[in-house]
Amino acid sequence: MEEISLVRLWSSFFCISTLLMLRVYSYSEYLIGLGSYDITGPAADVNMMGYADMEQVASGIHFRLRKRVVFVNIDACMASQIVTLKVIERLKSRYGDLYTEKNVAISGIHTHAGPGGYLQYVVYIVTSLGFVRQSFDAFVDGIENSIIQAHENLRPGSIFLNNGELLDAGVNRSPSAYLNNPPEERSKHKYDTDKEMSLLKFVDDQWGPVGSFSWFATHGTSMSRTNSLISGDNKGAAARLMEDWFEQNTGEREEVISDEIPRRVSSIIEYHQDSHEELIELASCFGSQPGRPAARISSSARRVRSALRKADKPGFVSAFCQTNCGDVSPNVLGAFCLDTGLPCDFNHSTCGGRNELCYGRGPGYPDEFESTCIIGERQFKKALDLFNKASEQLQGKVDYRQVYVDFSQLNVTLPKKDGSSEVVKTCPAAMGFAFAAGTTDGPGAFDFTQGDDKPSILSLQILRIGKLFILSVPGEFTTMAGRRLRDAVKTQLKSSGDKELSGEIHVVIAGLANGYSQYVTTFEEYQVQRYEGASTLFGPHTLSGYIQEFKKLSKSLVLGRTVQPGPQPPDLLDKQLSFLTPVVMDSTPGGDSFGDGISDDKTWTPVYDDDDLCLRFKWSRPKKLSSRSQATIEWRIPESASPGVYRITHFGAAKKLFGSVQHFTGSSRAFVVT
Repeated sequence: MEEISLVRLWSSFFCISTLLMLRVYSYSEYLIGLGSYDITGPAADVNMMGYADMEQVASGIHFRLRKRVVFVNIDACMASQIVTLKVIERLKSRYGDLYTEKNVAISGIHTHAGPGGYLQYVVYIVTSLGFVRQSFDAFVDGIENSIIQAHENLRPGSIFLNNGELLDAGVNRSPSAYLNNPPEERSKHKYDTDKEMSLLKFVDDQWGPVGSFSWFATHGTSMSRTNSLISGDNKGAAARLMEDWFEQNTGEREEVISDEIPRRVSSIIEYHQDSHEELIELASCFGSQPGRPAARISSSARRVRSALRKADKPGFVSAFCQTNCGDVSPNVLGAFCLDTGLPCDFNHSTCGGRNELCYGRGPGYPDEFESTCIIGERQFKKALDLFNKASEQLQGKVDYRQVYVDFSQLNVTLPKKDGSSEVVKTCPAAMGFAFAAGTTDGPGAFDFTQGDDKPSILSLQILRIGKLFILSVPGEFTTMAGRRLRDAVKTQLKSSGDKELSGEIHVVIAGLANGYSQYVTTFEEYQVQRYEGASTLFGPHTLSGYIQEFKKLSKSLVLGRTVQPGPQPPDLLDKQLSFLTPVVMDSTPGGDSFGDGISDDKTWTPVYDDDDLCLRFKWSRPKKLSSRSQATIEWRIPESASPGVYRITHFGAAKKLFGSVQHFTGSSRAFVVT
């Protein structure tokens, strides 16, 4: 028997989605399980991961971050090696050898608006002032729980695959480096970024469609480095739109062709009032009350998506996964100078010789929230189209191979034009001068040279589901680097003689998976030393090393051969240090309580929550060393909001100087929407 699990994880504003799959020999080809769990870590006072900018500190929430193979998609900047190791430890203690590093893949969507401090190597946690245990625990707990959900949800079902082009959700942010690739190679491709989205549709034998996982290349940088709200960026937004669409539009039907953006309609109070004045009079009956204690589960119990879901039906899980996005930006209007408004220098992305003023513009410029929604909506609409038209059913083996490889001095055999070969080596990890310059998505603050000697043992992994092969890579491959890797693996698989692999083979790259080691460019792109080339840690032959090792894995997979595990990565959890000032206590001004009270009036119905793009939670501390803080909740009222009486409810937590964390709840006074 073989199984597949898919997991999507979300944290206080991030999500993890998990797919678990098992092949069975019955009417249904596979057993499928999906799960989703909150992984949002601290939403205040913690540096965000992605831009490496110490000034980008979390201050609220934009929206929330959910033989066997398990694929976990996390709304995070990247997977973490130490998180992966600890998740595997927990799974082994619970399930034995059922889930291991060989058949569990954890991939990040690459949002740059999530809490940092959860990786184990210094270079990645400098800006977060070291290791942040709260972030780490949120990830490990959430990933484990999402896999448990998927495991317990295993049911007979089918998987369908579909591919299609999405043209307006990404542009190449380093075009001069791309142009350094051979002209004959570039001529094979119409675009300088990958425009294809690949989607899996999961159908339960009893309930019908229960989920979708898609892969498309675009960076999670619609939200800029000046943003301080926790956010899943454009891929997180796309997932929420897809899940909401399904919950609101399908009901008992299997398919709905409409691609309208999902909107919820208020059912708080039936709209029988004839005038605005009557609504105001009604709203005046509901004033705010002093805050009161609340159970820790109160917030999750009143979440909108929980209320919409049928108790006996699996919740629909959608994940928008990352692939070879290394040189792909969602800021599709291009890069411009802040001072002049003119396009940035083509070769160096500078303005007057400096990089700090060169920024990419998203389609909603100058509103980055709008840009996030637009790029998310474009991915959602393409995924929905592929979902509704998916007809190619996956059938066949479920299998996997995984190996640890030391990339610091890897011997790589390269073919020569005369038919001979030469052996080259990768380099010990180091970053070049241009790394510090940043990119048009987030320029560096200064120009400096940086090199860092980091552990170089990386996990390479292939998951097979019939004719679909998922390559889990611990880094960000550029467009052409990803194309070369996919082509090499396809060629290797085709030459294997496996009869199941006749016809078209599908190969997708799952980026930022099981760990993180910066970028991977082609040899030619490396010579240009744009940001991506300067961030290719193991030198100009890094890509060739990946191709060589993945060809070995592919061969062993189709021939049924075992592979040696390779050198084990270090576990540095006990050696982590944190210099982040801890929360000592929370307090309020004299005479005030935490939160505003909630009445016992049962007519109130949740209609929006912090997973909705129209609702934003902003946290601030007026004075740096003060124990007092304040929260602002903004509701950007959608045009589709139903006229009626509304109020905003907040669930929070406060720490006393002596004692445990206390949870509280409250609400605003009622107000009218007409």
